[in-house]
Amino acid sequence: MSDQNFDVIIVGGGASGFFAAINLAKKKPDLKILILEKTKKFLNKVKISGGGRCNVTHAEFLPKELSKNYPRGEKELRGPFHRFMTGDMMAWLEERGVELKIEEDGRIFPTSDDSQTIIDCFLSEAHKYKVDYKTSQAVKSIEKINDSWSVKTTQENYSTEYLIIASGSSQQMWKLMRNLGHQIIEAVPSLFTFHIEDALLKGLQGLALPTEVKVYEGKHLVLSSDGDTLITHWGLSGPAILKLSAWGARDLNRLDYQFQLHVNWLPQHSAESLSNLLTAQQKDFPKKQMSTFSVENLPKRFWLKVLQKSKIEETQKWADLSRKNQTDLISVLLNSKLKVTGKSTFKDEFVTAGGVELKEIDFKTFESKLHPQLYIIGEALNIDAITGGFNFQNAWTSAYHVAEAIAES
Repeated sequence: MSDQNFDVIIVGGGASGFFAAINLAKKKPDLKILILEKTKKFLNKVKISGGGRCNVTHAEFLPKELSKNYPRGEKELRGPFHRFMTGDMMAWLEERGVELKIEEDGRIFPTSDDSQTIIDCFLSEAHKYKVDYKTSQAVKSIEKINDSWSVKTTQENYSTEYLIIASGSSQQMWKLMRNLGHQIIEAVPSLFTFHIEDALLKGLQGLALPTEVKVYEGKHLVLSSDGDTLITHWGLSGPAILKLSAWGARDLNRLDYQFQLHVNWLPQHSAESLSNLLTAQQKDFPKKQMSTFSVENLPKRFWLKVLQKSKIEETQKWADLSRKNQTDLISVLLNSKLKVTGKSTFKDEFVTAGGVELKEIDFKTFESKLHPQLYIIGEALNIDAITGGFNFQNAWTSAYHVAEAIAES
C-alpha cells in the first residue's frame, strides 16, 4: 500500500483539530491538509458540550485572570492567551455569522442554544478552504522517516511534513507519543460530581446554595473552594464542587474518591455572628415555631432538614432554643460533615488531568521540543480547566498558534 502524501495531517477531528485546520487552510490555501478521526463522527465533544448548547468560551478578557481557571497549564497558557483568547474567538465566530450571548455566570453560547450551529460553521469553513477529512481512521503507528512523518491507520498509510496531534485524552495516541520519547503524565478524571448519602441532602435535589466546601483527609485540610453547590439525586454538584474536582483531581484520585467533605452553608457567617443571629431570632420570635422562620431566608425544605439534623423538633418554639440546640445548629450550618463515597462524570462532559508533559512543548508555537514539525494541542497536553468554557478556549488558542506557526514556517 503506497502512502498518500499531505503537507499537514491532524490526528483528531475535534474542536482543536478542526480549528487548527481551518485557520491554517485560510492562511495557506495551497497546503494539502488532512484531518483523521478515529470514530465515525467529527466534533462529537462540541456536539454534547454544555448540554448540547456548546459553551464555546468564557467572558474573561484578561489573560492573567483567564489562565487562573486552569489547574494544569496556568503558567504555560498566559503567553498564548495574550495573542489569542476569548475576545478573539468571539470575533472569529461572529465574523462567520455565529451570533453569541454571554450568560449571567459568564459562560458564552451561540444565541441559537444549539451546538450544531458551531459544527455547521466549522464544516462550512473546512469545505470552503478544501480541508480533507476522514472518519474511522484510528492511528496505529507514527514514525519519522527522513524529513517526513509516516502515519499508519487501520485503513490507510499516509505521509506528511507537519503532524499535529489533537486527539484529546486518547490512550492510544499518548502511547504513540510515549514511543516517540515524550513523557506522559498519567490521566486521572477531572470535573466530576460527588456521591454522598446523607439524611441532610435527601429529597432536596435541585436546590442550589452559596457555600464554602473543604476536603479533608482525616484531620488534614486537602483543598477548599467556594461558589454555588447543587444538591442532586446522588449527592452534590455545582460550581463549587466541580472546582474542587478540577483543582483536586490528583489528590481525590489518590484518596480513591473516599473522603470527608465539610460544607459551610452560610459562608458569610462566623460561629459568633451566627450565634448572635440565632439569639436575635429567639428574642424577636419567641412564640413562633422554629420551622416557620429560617435564618438568612434559607429555603424552607432545607431549613427543615437542618432542624432534623440538629435533633430539633419542627414544633419547638424559638423561646425554647437551648444552648445545645444553638451549638448543634451552628455546627450543621457552618460545618456539615458529609462522607463522599465516589464520583460520577459531570453530565456528558468528561475531562481528564494528564497528557504530554508541558516542559516538552514550546508554548510560542505548541511544537514538540523533542521533534521538529510535530505539534501537540488541546487536551492531548497535560492541560485542563474548570467548567465554564475554559477547556474549549485552550483548544481554540492552541490550535490558532499552531496554524500561525506552520503558516509562517
